Amino acid sequence: MADRKSGFPGLRPVLLAAVAGLATGAVAVYVSGVPSGNNLPEEPAALARPAGAEADIAQCAQKSDRANTVAAAAKGEVAAMLAANPPQSLAGLSLNDPSGAKTTFGAMSGKVLLVNLWATWCAPCRAEMPALDALQKEMGSDGFEVVAVNVDTGDDTKPKKFLAETGVSSLGYYRENTLALFNELKKRGLALGLPVTLLVDRDGCLIANMNGPAEWASEDAKALVRTATGS
Repeated sequence: MADRKSGFPGLRPVLLAAVAGLATGAVAVYVSGVPSGNNLPEEPAALARPAGAEADIAQCAQKSDRANTVAAAAKGEVAAMLAANPPQSLAGLSLNDPSGAKTTFGAMSGKVLLVNLWATWCAPCRAEMPALDALQKEMGSDGFEVVAVNVDTGDDTKPKKFLAETGVSSLGYYRENTLALFNELKKRGLALGLPVTLLVDRDGCLIANMNGPAEWASEDAKALVRTATGS
């Protein structure tokens, strides 16, 4: 079957190759030397399990109808985005913000987030990064943000070099270089490999998710964002 018309010529073979790599040696990278869960031992207890976590969980569990409504708008280029089953709180999961400080998705409450985990060694991730940048440039606002989280281990040299060479300028530089965030999503059954994309509502609740790349600068993606934000 021919590739559909999009900004990803030949993307299907690349994705299949990435999946094949995941099924072999690449899987060891995800688990080697990484503590289970997203909260590292040195993190403060308040960050590891914020006050009100139980209330957040209960609130998110009531959002199945909203998740189904948003997922119904995922068509065409973003048809792989599925309703969260069940919706769940991601508020306590931690990462580094563009200043390098520890933050959580809960700290970003008040806006809808399109969270995308990527790495420089992931070919489909690299292919979709300009489209994510374009989506943020056009639709980023006080009510919506593309949060592209680099999960390369080590320092910032490779990811920053890639972003500079690619001309990415609208995305904030979010990082989580221990693979703890990826491993937590994997434990929850949300991440099979990279890239993985999560649609998080204003309350820090996961309402839709997908594995694999998409054409994020497409009209289909913009329609999905408009449905998620109510704009």
